[in-house]
Amino acid sequence: MAKINFGGTLEEVVTREEFPMEKALDVLSNETIAIIGYGVQGPAQALNLRDNGFNVIVGQRKGSKTWDKAVSHGWVPGETLFDIEDAVKQGTVIEYLLSDAGQIALWPKVKPHLTAGKTLYFSHGFGITFKEKTGIVPPSDIDVVLAAPKGSGTSVRRLFLQGKGINSSYAVFQDATGNAEEKAIALGIGVGSGYLFKTDFKKEVYSDLTGERGTLMGAIAGIFEAQYEVLRSKGHSPSEAFNETVEELTQSLMPLVAENGMDWMYANCSTTAQRGALDWKKKFKAATLPVFKELYDSVESGAEAQRTIDKCSQPDYREKLSEELRELRESELWQAGAAVRKLRPEKANVEASMID
Repeated sequence: MAKINFGGTLEEVVTREEFPMEKALDVLSNETIAIIGYGVQGPAQALNLRDNGFNVIVGQRKGSKTWDKAVSHGWVPGETLFDIEDAVKQGTVIEYLLSDAGQIALWPKVKPHLTAGKTLYFSHGFGITFKEKTGIVPPSDIDVVLAAPKGSGTSVRRLFLQGKGINSSYAVFQDATGNAEEKAIALGIGVGSGYLFKTDFKKEVYSDLTGERGTLMGAIAGIFEAQYEVLRSKGHSPSEAFNETVEELTQSLMPLVAENGMDWMYANCSTTAQRGALDWKKKFKAATLPVFKELYDSVESGAEAQRTIDKCSQPDYREKLSEELRELRESELWQAGAAVRKLRPEKANVEASMID
């Protein structure tokens, strides 16, 4: 492992230098990796593993849209694409990549085929961390590991095809064979991780649920809506309000932050923008810190997990979700966004632009 200084704290991480793809292939040379679930993470991890030379099969419900999607990606029924139970039987490493609700529903059919020495792999710590609520309790004679890419399945695949990688965490919940950690790292490298940092199942799910509800999705969407509504109420056009709220952030500033850091971005904007951003940053932190503390407490107590299980297990959940997403999509903010995206040049150049 490499020791890296993260803001004054030394942390051990695994990179491709000390754990190259050749080593990962060797560690898993006798394994059949069964990808169970072909929705969000499943396609990216399955395709990346296959392209990297691992022995991969896919398990999916016959006749489903995801079965058809797997076929369109080159998985062959009866050879590399099987019914879920058949895939679990054949697999020695079971990548359990169904949704949290799907994992709960399918667990009774999956568990009997998790025989001694197999490896059960997750990309999210939800099912294991909240096992009292999910009922997902693995047999004691198998390895239980996690490798969690810090991004969507789309990003995992896109960055892989670009020859890059996505950061991932890894963890071991149960080491029955004595080789669980090495297998977890090998799988993390195999699915396309740039580097891996160690965690445990509980920390992974606590940080993940907080992040999704916070700055990654929930908080940023709420802030977008709030600023957009204020600008519109003060007479600004939809185009102006959207560009100043979303477009400039996502197309100009965040790529610069990703490449060089927030301090660099601040240093390379106008003095007016610098001063205002530095002063108002403190106000926004003071306003949102109590909300983030409340959010983390809700995650830690299990309340968020219970709400997720209750909502997602309702028979009409998909219909209700479609309606919520329709309302979001048809809001003026995101209708304006759709119009702005159509006006972007086909080959836009991301430049180190200044904030006026």
